[in-house]
Amino acid sequence: MQVSHEKVDAYEPDRSLKGKLRRRLIRLAHRRPARVRLERPMVSFSFDAAPATACEAGARVLETRGLRGTYYFAAGLTGRDGPMGRFATGEDAARLHAAGHEIGCHTFSHLDCGQASRAATLADIEQNARALSDWGTGTPVSFAYPYGDVGAPAKTLLAGRFKTVRALHHGLIADGADLNQAPAVGIEGEDGEAVALKWLDRAHARKAWLILYTHDVSDTPSQWGCSTGALERLVDGALNAGFDVVTVAEGARRIGL
Repeated sequence: MQVSHEKVDAYEPDRSLKGKLRRRLIRLAHRRPARVRLERPMVSFSFDAAPATACEAGARVLETRGLRGTYYFAAGLTGRDGPMGRFATGEDAARLHAAGHEIGCHTFSHLDCGQASRAATLADIEQNARALSDWGTGTPVSFAYPYGDVGAPAKTLLAGRFKTVRALHHGLIADGADLNQAPAVGIEGEDGEAVALKWLDRAHARKAWLILYTHDVSDTPSQWGCSTGALERLVDGALNAGFDVVTVAEGARRIGL
């Protein structure tokens, strides 16, 4: 696969009042409620858009503890420079897959599913799924909306296509959670670690499944990433609290999907 070195600029999804209302209303529609009965709480560590540092430093944090994560690749970004640093390549995805990590699906171009038409969304996802298949990383069963944004065309299109379709609004996967727009909590920004710790406490109390996400992982992360130290502390904290640390695909399997 030929790698583009064109720089990817930061993109801001629709923050207008109309956009905010759409995001609230779509969470009420086209739902697929989860049925969750767990003996122990679960947590998944996931990495959106797969910056190279997440595939290196992030994977190392997990692998040294015998754990694995979920990487949502947007194949059209591979090898390019962006606001989170260089994005990983198909070779990185193949290496992660061989090591037991899950390769999940984004859209190919990191398309905003809240703004795009059904046809454009379908074409972009199909292109991404083909790229992942060409890399030898298997058929993806987990999807994450880029920017966490979604409209009715995308949500109806993806309903049932993937075992989990993940968004970015905070919450736990417990009884009744919407698997077509599953909640997640970001480890990003100055308070990312503290926010993640609060949600780990909530997941522990409810014996629920928490999906954490970030982007780049380094000692000097972007505003969308987290430090290596923060990731280490969160992983160790989850293990010490008795969480099962699972990929998103394994978490889905454990709740019967």
